[in-house]
Formats: sequence, structure tokens, C-alpha cells
Amino acid sequence: MPGFVIHVGASVLCAHGGQAQATAPNPRVTVSGQSSVTMPPPWLVAGCALPPPAANGPCVSAQFVTAATRVTSNGQPLLLLDSQAICTPTGTPLLIVASQTRVTAM
Repeated sequence: MPGFVIHVGASVLCAHGGQAQATAPNPRVTVSGQSSVTMPPPWLVAGCALPPPAANGPCVSAQFVTAATRVTSNGQPLLLLDSQAICTPTGTPLLIVASQTRVTAM
């Protein structure tokens, strides 16, 4: 299913409100003047509100497990608004709450 392409300026949060940031932007493809993001590199999470004593600790990083199936850059699939990620060590999802709305991919 088509979705909007994610860029480095997208607002991405862990399930507990921590801010996620891409570790390796893809400058080869830009949308809204910002680099897009491909699936393989991990994302870093800062400010997760889940305290260590309450569970297995705050979210530290995340890895996307789904991405575009037909659009790639440098041989890697681009991330889309409906792409899904799993945080480490909590196993909770990342939430893409805001992104550009001009470029779609499948």
C-alpha cells in the first residue's frame, strides 16, 4: 500500500514519548528539502519516559522491520509513514506522528 516517504525532519516517537532520530540519513533522495531515510540503519531514542525499575528499561534504539517494497535508494528500501519499527529493549513500536505529505511511494 502506498504511503508518504519519511524524511529526517519527521516527528518520530517511541510509545512512551521519547524522541527518535535516524542515525544514517540518505542524502541521495530528498523530500521537502530534507534527506530521506532507508530501512537498515537503527534509530536512536532519547527521553523515553519508561523508568528502568518499572519494566525492562527505557527505549534506547529502534529498528524498522517494514519499508517500501518498490522504491529503493542505493539498493535499500525507503521508510514510509506506515513503516513499523521495534524499540530495544522494550519491544514497543515507534510512532511516526508527522511527516511530509507531498511524496508517496509503494
